[in-house]
Amino acid sequence: KAFVPSLDKALGLYIPLIVVNCLILARAEAYASKNGPVESAVDGMAMGLGFTLALTILGAVREILGAGTIFGFAILGASYEPALLFILPPGAFLTLGFLMALFNKVVKKKA
Repeated sequence: KAFVPSLDKALGLYIPLIVVNCLILARAEAYASKNGPVESAVDGMAMGLGFTLALTILGAVREILGAGTIFGFAILGASYEPALLFILPPGAFLTLGFLMALFNKVVKKKA
């Protein structure tokens, strides 16, 4: 951004997406190098489903708190005042932190 702002503007979101893709592929390769093809395929499917579930839950909570709706249907009623923070990017980090804390609390109670 500081040295070549025009290139940064042209690439936009692609650089962070490439970084995340490399992290996911590195994890998959590390597992596959130590396990057989069937175990690796099952692990890949499980990781994909887990990642999809986590993103779906995170997105749903942000949508409900940030807009009071899901798929355009009002969930919290007309009197609900939407919290703009949850729609913004920092809201994703806050929501993720709250969901992780809730998950850790629930898992700790079961043990």
